[in-house]
Amino acid sequence: MDLETLLQVLDSTIRLATPLLLACLAGLFSERAGIFDIGLEGKMLAAAFFSGAVAYTTGTVWLGLLAGIAASLTLSGIHGLASITFRGNQLISGVAINFLASGMTVVIAEDWFRQGGRTPSLVGDARFKPIELPLSGIDIPLIGPIYTDLISGHTILVYLALLLVPASWWLLYRTRFGLRLRAVGENPAAVDTAGINVTGLRFAAVGICGVLCGIAGAYLATALQAGFVKEMSAGRGFIALAALIFAKWRPWHALVACLLFGLLQALSLRPDVVTAMTSFDVPVQLLDALPYILTVVILAGFVGKAIPPRAGGEPYVKEQ
Repeated sequence: MDLETLLQVLDSTIRLATPLLLACLAGLFSERAGIFDIGLEGKMLAAAFFSGAVAYTTGTVWLGLLAGIAASLTLSGIHGLASITFRGNQLISGVAINFLASGMTVVIAEDWFRQGGRTPSLVGDARFKPIELPLSGIDIPLIGPIYTDLISGHTILVYLALLLVPASWWLLYRTRFGLRLRAVGENPAAVDTAGINVTGLRFAAVGICGVLCGIAGAYLATALQAGFVKEMSAGRGFIALAALIFAKWRPWHALVACLLFGLLQALSLRPDVVTAMTSFDVPVQLLDALPYILTVVILAGFVGKAIPPRAGGEPYVKEQ
């Protein structure tokens, strides 16, 4: 494999890993606070639709991004009310959100645009554009192509997602808020005894999850693709959950896990590269299925070994 082809595959890896990383970090905050959320898929899908629809209608991608975040936050609020306020089953609430988003986006899109459940293509300022970093195109052997073709030329949401990894680590492990958030996921009774609002912290975590899922969905519709199409999240929320388990609820490990899934998705788009690496033709269908196969393998093999927060999935009932 020559350098140009390798850089193309790695570039695709970063682009495809970005929504997974954002969703994975979203689940990280929620689950660290003890709120399991399998509704990441639904929040991403709703955010993708509303960001694409508003960006097309207004011609401004930033308004589309805000609309996507608002849609995701609304579903996060529903999940928070169901699982925190009313102490409902968190898994059922997440499944309901997925079903709601799946049906709602298609119905509203068909009523709004009459294009078979999709939005019109986004052009111009309705899409996020690649950013050429300073010194792009520098003529230095090896370093020049890597900088120009791999590091430079991504949209702002890609760089934001990468910056959120160290930011999440710092917030969770170097701040009082992060310490309390992790404590709520481990022993909410002890946190409550210390006079800290358990409900408020869990709603804060759910809110952060909603914002990150909103950015992930907006990225799908306004950066990775040029508009919304039916079920465009394509299981990425579930893949993000598998990456989160594989990463054992740690930000830096989450980055590595999401890049792995992104690489598998990138290779599925370049069967010629896989053929050159393996010396035999690999069915395209198998390449497309690899990320989902790995998801099943991780969920089957790592769930028992990766220990989640001890209070995860359990509603907190304050002792009288």
